[in-house]
Amino acid sequence: MSKYKLLAVDMDGTLLNSQKKITPRTVAALAELAGRGVYVVTSTGRGRAEINDYPEVIKLMHYGILNSGGLLFDFVRDEPIAIHGVDEPTILKLIDFGLEERAMIHLLGVHKSLARESDIQNMAAFDMAVYHDMFNRVCERCDDFKGYVRAHPGEVIKVNLYHRDTASRDRNLARMRKMNLSISFAEAYNLEASPANITKASGLVELCDHLKIDIAEAVAIGDAHNDKEVLQAAGLGVAMGNASDEIKQLADFVTLDNDHDGVAAAIERLF
Repeated sequence: MSKYKLLAVDMDGTLLNSQKKITPRTVAALAELAGRGVYVVTSTGRGRAEINDYPEVIKLMHYGILNSGGLLFDFVRDEPIAIHGVDEPTILKLIDFGLEERAMIHLLGVHKSLARESDIQNMAAFDMAVYHDMFNRVCERCDDFKGYVRAHPGEVIKVNLYHRDTASRDRNLARMRKMNLSISFAEAYNLEASPANITKASGLVELCDHLKIDIAEAVAIGDAHNDKEVLQAAGLGVAMGNASDEIKQLADFVTLDNDHDGVAAAIERLF
């Protein structure tokens, strides 16, 4: 019998294959694990609105670490457990940075996801075409981000900036590093801004405390830069076969890639 009591699994590049689908084998592995009483938890940069396309998985998960640790969510009760939002002056600066670089600005709250209509219809310019259908369906359109932020204090948990190229992203990265933020990225040209010390790892610590589970009893699986801390914090960190070399090197072991049921293979080996 496995000593592990919780599985925290990333979505994009991990649970989802290249077509943004979850295979039947992976769903079956998650269901079997949940049926044995193991907590199956999503650990994702996505917000609540961005995971509604996967009801077959959400129904297996009592809890979610969303918005890169900024939101702990109880799916059964459909309510947040903990919220860690970005402060208003910081959000306004990030909006300015996005506008200056002609980036796609994406604000995430507890239930809402906001972006400009013009950006959603031009997501290929930000190397985000694969997400167009989802954004088109779930995002609330917003052209006045600053007005929204001022009218909804405390509601923005994370700010994503999707850039047009590496140079543009790196200019904003240099600006953001001077601020009190947790910065990560999961796509080619994006930057994810959360409050200082808020990461998927802090979310896992907080959730384990809530469930009275030792973090040594948790397994985390991921593939990207924004999974780095959680793979190191968990009792065992698993890198996907499609992960970057940096992520593979810090993981305890590497499973198959996301187009070959890497999550299911890890579950079958560890649990």
